[in-house]
Amino acid sequence: MSPQQKALFLPRKQGNFELGSRSIPSPEAGQLLVKIQCAALNPVDYKIKDAGIIVTDYPAVLGTDIAGIVEEVGEGVENFRKGDRVLAHGKFGNDFTGFQQYTLTDARFTAKIPPSESFDSAATVPVGLDTAVVGLYGNDFGAGVTPPWTTSAGGHESKKPIVILGGSSSVGSYVIQLAHLSGFYPIIATASSSNEGLVRDYGATHFFDRNLSGKQLKAAIGKITDSPIGIVYDAISLPETQSVAWELLANNGTLVLTLFALVKEDEGKGRKVILTFGDAQAPQNQELCGSSWAVVEKWLSEGTIQPNKYEVLPNGLDGILGGLERLKLGQVSWNEVGCSPSGNIVNA
Repeated sequence: MSPQQKALFLPRKQGNFELGSRSIPSPEAGQLLVKIQCAALNPVDYKIKDAGIIVTDYPAVLGTDIAGIVEEVGEGVENFRKGDRVLAHGKFGNDFTGFQQYTLTDARFTAKIPPSESFDSAATVPVGLDTAVVGLYGNDFGAGVTPPWTTSAGGHESKKPIVILGGSSSVGSYVIQLAHLSGFYPIIATASSSNEGLVRDYGATHFFDRNLSGKQLKAAIGKITDSPIGIVYDAISLPETQSVAWELLANNGTLVLTLFALVKEDEGKGRKVILTFGDAQAPQNQELCGSSWAVVEKWLSEGTIQPNKYEVLPNGLDGILGGLERLKLGQVSWNEVGCSPSGNIVNA
């Protein structure tokens, strides 16, 4: 194996991406070296470039949704071996990111890809699923719901309604599926009318068009259930969706957001606003995400969790630039786009 690899660099803050080369890292204890086959793109990738957020060390390699083949196994890793097909949630830091040919992954946040899934489909899972997991089950960055994998009984939230705004988005699709696992009912989701079938396939029991006003949506939901809406997960979190979510939320309820809050918590009604943070590597999330990653292979194998819808685009690392531009211009109807250095781009 050559000691050098191709990579797509962001050379400076708010600079333009450039192709180059860098050394292939070696795995330390608890890590894997993965030959990347596909790395999904997220909106945060173009926001890092345009706004200069999150990343502080340059030149930087981005990309945190990873699928590939295990090339080397670090000390103490017992459940993976060379040749395994895996998916992983990377982290910002050039040795652990996806826009290159090889990357290191943390074995705790890596899972085997079952034969039923491709590298492309698997790459749509990590960031979206972790953001859904943390937003629903996290105590620091989420609603604190009891995770469904913690007991064989399941159904912790039986008969409790939940509303997911943006049900066809990457994060929204996983929230729907986890809500089903947790026993929520009804599971109410919004999306564009063209995505109704997709959202219902993920497990939404009721669907409403995303263009309904807060008042209209509240009236429609009132015909389904008279139970208070204790959790609204706004996977879009734009000003208009936050306003709708806040109107739906019951006293003492929790609104989970993926972007900064524009609504304010109100002491009188006891409603909370949580900005979730789906980084599996964050200290507050490591225990929760470690336990969820332990069941990812099983979920995918059994079809309990379905990966996102995706599209394959050409030109490998070069194709990332066009994919990010499409995301920025709103030309992708899902939440992620991804690429493979060997020539595949996936958007999900």
